[in-house]
Amino acid sequence: MGKLGNLGARLHHGEVGYDFVKNRKLWYGISILITITAIVGLAVRGLHMGIEFQGGAVFTTPKNVSASVSQAETYAEEASGHDAIVQKLGDGSLRIQISGTDTAASDQIKEELSKDLDVPASKIAADLVGPSWGDQIANKAWQGLGIFMVLVVIYLAIAFEWRMALAAFVALVHDITITVGIYALVGFEVTPGTVIGLLTILGYSLYDTVVVFDSLKEQTRDITKQTRWTYGEIANRSINSTLVRSVNTTVVALLPVAGLLFIGGGVLGAGMLNDISLSLFVGLAAGAYSSIFIATPLVADLKEAEPQMKSLKKRVLAKRAQAGAKGEPVESHDDERYDDETDEPGDVAPAVVGPRTQPAARARGRGRPSGKRR
Repeated sequence: MGKLGNLGARLHHGEVGYDFVKNRKLWYGISILITITAIVGLAVRGLHMGIEFQGGAVFTTPKNVSASVSQAETYAEEASGHDAIVQKLGDGSLRIQISGTDTAASDQIKEELSKDLDVPASKIAADLVGPSWGDQIANKAWQGLGIFMVLVVIYLAIAFEWRMALAAFVALVHDITITVGIYALVGFEVTPGTVIGLLTILGYSLYDTVVVFDSLKEQTRDITKQTRWTYGEIANRSINSTLVRSVNTTVVALLPVAGLLFIGGGVLGAGMLNDISLSLFVGLAAGAYSSIFIATPLVADLKEAEPQMKSLKKRVLAKRAQAGAKGEPVESHDDERYDDETDEPGDVAPAVVGPRTQPAARARGRGRPSGKRR
């Protein structure tokens, strides 16, 4: 933990960094592979929609039934021919949920359960759930998701620029696809709680992306007035300077969700917690990943395709080549330095690519470009 904490402090102070943008093709490849796997899983296995979406029956037995949960599940599946979900309630009764059944079938299933569980049929409560309610919820959820995506793209295009809006949109689609695909692969039931969890993690994913974009926007102001850094390098500095905050936020958010998923749902058997906790867990992790490895590198790709950024990159590389020919270290070109406007006390130095080779005091105040030449 000590080494990890020391690494976090060095990342935060810009003493070390990782070139995320340079290795973007690797991250793109990993994301494409994960996304294809999720789509294939979704196409082959499909989603296990809950009773709220496809209709069915819920049977509640009297207290202290002798049959175990697994036995009741077997009885219910044999009686109905459909998958069944059985939960043991606090008073010892069983809640048996069977999807895709109608009124006539529910009466027959009730009789079969009565025999198998050795309980009078009159003491088994049966409730039918129609699929229309779930359809309404699903349709409104899709509508809400569509409106959310449109508003997000418009906001980011106004607050930042269309390239960042496009990159954020790609990251959101990436997160949704992976989360839904994992639901299909794992076979967890999709309930209204799942939909709520899915919409929740989109907000988190967007927040994490906007934090990096805000830093990038600030650092690339007047970028064409200098010849020290390319746009991709500034983008990489932005990721590194917000990396610790992103990791800390994600870990803190994942811990309680992991407790719900693995302890509550897995160890303690509260399976209903899995509906929402899995979507939150996968979505939070995918959102943090996409903001670091996908969104910002994609913005760098789009920006560096602009003629002025191509020209800037040529000037930067030419300057470095000239310095290399003269045997001068690149870091010595202070006249082209991309500095902060101030050296305020307590100002945090930005991250750099690779280990810092100069005194920290000299490098302070390089986080935000001002375009000034000293």
